[in-house]
Amino acid sequence: MFSGIIEGMGRANFRNNRLYVEMPFPVKPGDSIAVNGVCLTVISFDGRVAVFDVGEETLSRTNLREAKIVNLERALPFGGRVNGHLVTGHVDGTVRFLTSKRGRNTTRMAFEMPPEEWGVVEKGSIALNGVSLTVAKVEERRFWIQVIPYTLKNTNLGILKPGEKVNYEIDIVAKYLRALLHR
Repeated sequence: MFSGIIEGMGRANFRNNRLYVEMPFPVKPGDSIAVNGVCLTVISFDGRVAVFDVGEETLSRTNLREAKIVNLERALPFGGRVNGHLVTGHVDGTVRFLTSKRGRNTTRMAFEMPPEEWGVVEKGSIALNGVSLTVAKVEERRFWIQVIPYTLKNTNLGILKPGEKVNYEIDIVAKYLRALLHR
């Protein structure tokens, strides 16, 4: 389980079904790390680069194959504080970044609406590339978030270009509520 509060970024390189990531903090084999919001297990670490196996299901739902700079977060310790929202690291899929509008102290960013549009609600939580965010506005085919300068500087959201794929995870509470209502 993660909080969506990014601890750092790293350069990533995908080859031979493995992801190689330059880590800004030490890890050890067996650690769970959210890489662009995807829960992965460290299989080796040489003091600089962590290696992760990536399964076919994960590759089919995420941007890990093409990501060059990834957001990183270590798993939450039990009993620790949750500063963002509960993020499982089980990415639902990808959406495309559409556009941004910069203001004085905030940037509004638009993304295409995912198939699970029922889970994207104004003032609700969503994780994009592992970042815990609040949905600011919902439109028919897209949704908007607002990002403060700190988040733009300290996550890969600040380097997105229109058309790039972003991993998304619908809020876990919304998923369970929907499942209960449909049973």
